[in-house]
Amino acid sequence: MVDRFHYMAMADNRQRNMPLPDDRLPPKGKALAYPEAVLLVNPIEPELKGEVDDKYQYSCDNKDSQVHGWICMDPAVGFWLITPSNEFRSGGPLKQNLTSHVGPTTLAVFLSAHYSGEDLVPKFNSGEAWKKVFGPVFIYLNSPYDGTDPLKLWEDAKLQMSVEVQSWPYSFPESEDFAKWDDRGNVSGRLLVRERYINDDYVSAKGAYVGLAPPGDVGSWQRECKNYQFWARADDDGYFSVSNIRAGDYNVYAWVPGFIGDYKYDVVINITEGCDIDLGDLVYEPPRDGPTLWEIGIPDRSAAEFYVPDPNPKYINKLYVNHPDKFRQYGLWERYAELYPDKDLIYTIGVSDYTKDWFFAQVTRKKDDNTYQGTTWQIKFKLDSVNKSSSYKLRVALASATLSELQVRVNNPKAPRPLFSSGLIGRDNSIARHGIHGLYWLYNVGIPGTQLVEGDNTIFLTQTRGNGPFQAIMYDYIRLEAPPSSSFNKKN
Repeated sequence: MVDRFHYMAMADNRQRNMPLPDDRLPPKGKALAYPEAVLLVNPIEPELKGEVDDKYQYSCDNKDSQVHGWICMDPAVGFWLITPSNEFRSGGPLKQNLTSHVGPTTLAVFLSAHYSGEDLVPKFNSGEAWKKVFGPVFIYLNSPYDGTDPLKLWEDAKLQMSVEVQSWPYSFPESEDFAKWDDRGNVSGRLLVRERYINDDYVSAKGAYVGLAPPGDVGSWQRECKNYQFWARADDDGYFSVSNIRAGDYNVYAWVPGFIGDYKYDVVINITEGCDIDLGDLVYEPPRDGPTLWEIGIPDRSAAEFYVPDPNPKYINKLYVNHPDKFRQYGLWERYAELYPDKDLIYTIGVSDYTKDWFFAQVTRKKDDNTYQGTTWQIKFKLDSVNKSSSYKLRVALASATLSELQVRVNNPKAPRPLFSSGLIGRDNSIARHGIHGLYWLYNVGIPGTQLVEGDNTIFLTQTRGNGPFQAIMYDYIRLEAPPSSSFNKKN
């Protein structure tokens, strides 16, 4: 295996010749900030010299990880792991897991704390009974019939993946704990969004992620790790159909790209054998108190729209050069202090561009004595008038947090008590693991009008913790809302 399978593929634009295991060991390889990341100093294949190898560079969201594996060029053989359903994976469609990496290693990950931390580790009470079926997964080996390019085996593997997805749930498992297709039910409906101050009408929840997961609080699905989840995406008109749901009690959850927050249908849905439930029209009203004064980013649970710097030329994975997943390069956390050597980030509403001027992660700053300190970012904005008797609302959606504390101050960076503190949050470790999101957090911060002034204002966002290089916050989206008003201009 080691001598033959050198080419790894996990997506159309994420595949390459991989180093050999010995390339990662001294003296051929040099460990970097943590053991998983290795600089290839003198690899067997000279074209790999100077690259960084790290298994986390090949992580993937559950929703996008249904086939990955390896190709042997001579003789041309493919080895693939196909996951036909995500129902048994913890954490929902956005949970990230490892795929294939140097070994050659191919993993079927059902349960992990990667990009989430302890929240995704199952907890059990004394004497608590628990049972869950993981899998089956499908191992697929293929070879070309006519001597064609071995890389086309990837295309064949994708076709086989589609076959397996259509074949789910399988009929061959004999265990009574594995529910066959006639033991399952279906749920359909339409999700609409009503966001006042934007549109009086309902709008379709285009591309919404709609799922059934165990009953819980709003958004609890992303931390659920003991039972099953079933997800689908709504079409352009908001219609969704979730099929092959195991019998049991569920809540319907959803989130909609372009809108903050989470939807939950409060009625518990009981799935029985063969049921086909049509929920009709469901309406999600995202958090909103007043009209938007300004906003930064796109509410999509990711920091990908923000500025991701080029990596240090000494630490490059060539796969991710000129690649949409530029954030997967090693060492990007060190680039912040190089871009902002003397002062932290300052963002001016109406002048700055979040794709160029908002660093993708609020990381710590390394000092000359090799210690680290927290950072304070500023958002500067003008207000033509201020309602001193009302409250404004700052919506802060986070895409990730790692042992961080976010504090918010308004117009006084030295105020002894912040207007808001998140407390210590997050164990995603998304920075070190080359992710662009982890778990989602949404904070709604009331700002008394008395703290704002006509003219120039500044909001100070401080990440206070500074014990190491990987403590950081990734923002998803920030919005300031004016107080509620009966007269306003709708956003076009």
